Parts: sequence; C-alpha cells; structure tokens
Amino acid sequence: MRIWIDGDACPAAIKELLYRAAERVKVPLVLVANVPLRPPPSKYISTIRVAAGPDVADKEIARRCAKGDLVITADIPLAAEVVARGAFALNPRGELYTEATVRERLSMRNFMDDLRAGGIDTGGPAALNRKDRQNFANNLDRFLTQWYNTGNSSD
Repeated sequence: MRIWIDGDACPAAIKELLYRAAERVKVPLVLVANVPLRPPPSKYISTIRVAAGPDVADKEIARRCAKGDLVITADIPLAAEVVARGAFALNPRGELYTEATVRERLSMRNFMDDLRAGGIDTGGPAALNRKDRQNFANNLDRFLTQWYNTGNSSD
C-alpha cells in the first residue's frame, strides 16, 4: 500500500499527521502537487511534481494509485475514481469514502456546481478546525491499524 496525497489542496496540519503516520507504520507516502513541496526527510516520504493546471495532480494520482492504496483528497471526482478502482479515499476532515458515500457526495457536488453556474452563491466549505483534525487523525489511525492488523504491512 501507498498513501497518496493531493498535495496542492491538503492542509498543512493534515500533512504533518500523515508524515508522522508514514514513519510510524513504515508505509510509503507520496505527495503529488504542481508546486514544490518540502516534506521532512524520510525514506518513506516522496514527492511528484506535475505541471500546473486544473486536475493535473488528481489525474496523476488516479493514474498511479493501485488497489488497496489510500488517497487523501477533498476532491470528490478523484475520490470517486480511486474508490471505483479498489483504492480507498479519505478526506482531510476524516471521512472515509465508500462507493455509496462518494456517489452521494458527487451528486451533491454536481448539484452545487449547477447552482453556482446559475449565479447562486453557495459559499465554500468551513475552515478546517480542531475537531476536523482530530476526526482525521482518529480515522487515519483506525484505517492504518486495520491495514496493519490484516497482515498487509511489510513488517
């Protein structure tokens, strides 16, 4: 398993949690972004820099991720694509997407896009808060513990 991070949009506090988790569980973590990133030095953490442009990092993650990988993203279309391919998707607020929830979120996203296209201000997501970070940390830990306990780790 690899952990893939949509590095262009992932909050710094979430990246820090992921860096520590990769070290603790000894799992490869790959940040994909169109800007240079400076993760801490680690044999488990790497970066891939992609060209600038809409969804370029998302497409690279979708192309490279494999069944059983974990993708950290708030991008619903990316989450839908990786879940359909047998990977897992966790958003920065700690929601682990399933086929059912990602379809629901995609439908809501498309509805909100239609409203915005019609000139209606729908606002944006609330800022990430302490409760969100804790929820993410708890669900990441739960996911990694389950992965580790099912004998999937290399240790």
